[in-house]
Amino acid sequence: MTATVPTAVPHPGERPPVTMFGPDFPFAYDDFLRHPAGLGQVPATEHGTEVAVVGGGLSGLVTAYELMKMGLRPVVYEADRLGGRLRTVGFDGCDPELTAELGAMRFPPSATALQHYVDLVGLATEPFPNPLSPATPSTVVDLKGVPHYARTLDDLPPVYRRVARAWQSCLEEGADFTAMNRAIRERDAPRVRDLWVRLVARLDNQTFYGFLCESEAFASFRDRELFGQVGFGTGGWDTDFPNSVLEILRVVYTEADDDHRGIVGGSSRLPLGLWEHAPDKPVHWPRGVTLAELHGGAPRPAVTALHRTAGNRITVTDADGGIRSYRAVVFTAQSWMLLSKINCADELLPIDHWTAVERTHYMESSKLFVPVDRPFWRDQDPVTGRDTLSMTLTDRMTRGTYLLENGPDRPAAICLSYTWADDSLKWLPLSANERLEVMLASLGEIYPGVDIRRHLIGGPVTVSWENEPYFMGAFKANLPGHYRYQRRLFTHFMQDRLPADKRGIFLAGDDVSWTAGWAEGAVQTALNAVWGVMRQLGGACDPTNPGPGDVFDAIAPVELPED
Repeated sequence: MTATVPTAVPHPGERPPVTMFGPDFPFAYDDFLRHPAGLGQVPATEHGTEVAVVGGGLSGLVTAYELMKMGLRPVVYEADRLGGRLRTVGFDGCDPELTAELGAMRFPPSATALQHYVDLVGLATEPFPNPLSPATPSTVVDLKGVPHYARTLDDLPPVYRRVARAWQSCLEEGADFTAMNRAIRERDAPRVRDLWVRLVARLDNQTFYGFLCESEAFASFRDRELFGQVGFGTGGWDTDFPNSVLEILRVVYTEADDDHRGIVGGSSRLPLGLWEHAPDKPVHWPRGVTLAELHGGAPRPAVTALHRTAGNRITVTDADGGIRSYRAVVFTAQSWMLLSKINCADELLPIDHWTAVERTHYMESSKLFVPVDRPFWRDQDPVTGRDTLSMTLTDRMTRGTYLLENGPDRPAAICLSYTWADDSLKWLPLSANERLEVMLASLGEIYPGVDIRRHLIGGPVTVSWENEPYFMGAFKANLPGHYRYQRRLFTHFMQDRLPADKRGIFLAGDDVSWTAGWAEGAVQTALNAVWGVMRQLGGACDPTNPGPGDVFDAIAPVELPED
């Protein structure tokens, strides 16, 4: 199936923004979303047809919302709470406006399909206080017991600037950074594909650490160690050293780790907003219809079984004993659920897709937040003139500490620790209060004169995503050699290529996307699934606004040989 690939053309003299346009699948999802022709339509005879959507996270609710707009009837199943890993929580006994983001908390401007839905439900964003960012009053980098206070990179010792230059040299020499970044910025799909084909073939078997080691710029072990502990953008990246370098390149090419913004009032307002949002011009349904209304206010409970049944239908059994059969099912939950908590027969997916699900590698992640009386960290030491407390990057147990405020005299929050992978597992056996004590002791070594405890106005809230029963990890991170598996999962929505008895269930979610861990990937794969369901039910896109499946052959992800 082929169609013309839309290309964004900037105004003369205008430098186009970077978006998550590829590199694996350079499709302009944001243009697709804002086109006046809409995403497509299904035959009138299909209006009201039920489509199961398993998982009420962002991907599931984007899928359900767009299917509802087309005149279909999505039936959302959710095992836990709506929102998935966009999970905003409060603190017991505190102002309800004081919240903590246990899941996604920062989003890049390059996530333009995500931004479409942020704007749709009327949410505002604000700069997120990453290390050394303009939104951060100050940053302390504490390594091997030596703290360095900084407001900008230039305030740090020369070795940090040397490592920053080494990273840029490594990207340029080993991954054609400038050329790829420009091609993505200009939405030059043929150029993106040409560059990426060569890089995937060369780097699929390479770890992030191995990529650094091959660069002359990182000949020094000390420089590699420091880079791992401090990293780029959001902080240290040594927890990603064993992962495929392709995962890292996707982040840096698309500037996914730059200029982050948070959602005012909490990220969970986005999925909950979609649940309650009435489309302007729904097909088939009366004006004012919402997902909440179609579901009587609450989604169906957890799915316990998925089986193929007569007539190429898929039968869904839920935790309340409900049994319904569907011609189309979109599965947006964590993919390992198909291996453990949901009873599935082998015939549900092609065998190569089962292998890809089984080989999916998930990263652990932990956070702990505390509420405080005010942003006391802005108090200045009368002797040094420095902030009392700073956003902190360290090689101690806490790793990353973030300071989150809502105004100079209002209660605030501190993310005392944000960790990934092995650093997250270190916290797993500890209760919230045990974690708090270790974190306060660790930060006390960096800030010996600061009594954080006296500013606390409530107890801690914490999460270890690897211990959450419906997630079993924070996000997917491919290992070397996993490109072929990821391609199978991402392209699953192209079901014309599958046998008839393997069609009808569509995989979506950020772990199916090329940008796992980023909400943009959840949105993009949801839109792929919407296209797939529409096609399954005999629908099509308007010729002036081809969908991801219509242009697939022209921009399909690189296909590596398997023999």
